[in-house]
Amino acid sequence: MGAYVDRRLLSQREIDIIMERIMLPAIEQMRKEGTPFTGFLYAGLMMTAAGPKILEFNVRLGDPETQALLHNFSGDLALALLETCEGGPPKLESDIQSCSVCVVLAAAGYPENVRIGDAITGIADAEAMGATVFHAGTKQEGSKLLTSGGRVLGVTTKAPTLPEAVANAYRAVDKIHFDGMQYRRDIGAHGLIRW
Repeated sequence: MGAYVDRRLLSQREIDIIMERIMLPAIEQMRKEGTPFTGFLYAGLMMTAAGPKILEFNVRLGDPETQALLHNFSGDLALALLETCEGGPPKLESDIQSCSVCVVLAAAGYPENVRIGDAITGIADAEAMGATVFHAGTKQEGSKLLTSGGRVLGVTTKAPTLPEAVANAYRAVDKIHFDGMQYRRDIGAHGLIRW
């Protein structure tokens, strides 16, 4: 129901360990088995006292994690994807000094009995504050924007610090309205402990 990116989440040593023990060996093993990997490899990890443990691998850009992650990147994503498909390294630049937060707005009844057709307002106001609003479960009918799925919008912001990014995201969320709108109010809360 949300995600955040915080440069304080992992130390450089932890990143190096993850790359050396998990990511690079997985890619090398796929190559050895005759199925070389090209694309995005996402590792779901659990950090333990004995080091990182892999929970899962995904080969897709899932949301809302991607919305928070890519909010800190610049460049042409389509070109980077093409470069990756052609076997080259993608050319994306990261603003590693920024933190970002994505809060998912869900429809009434989510997740079991989703109601659709509620009018959505305030997106332009949220974007005027600097948020990027990603559409997931929306549809246009004439001049109206309506809910059409369970997870409706991903409201994403960035800032120099996580506390600022969290505050910006929730200020932007406050500008948006649709009947039955629900969302978590604790996105980024665990990360705020480091600040």
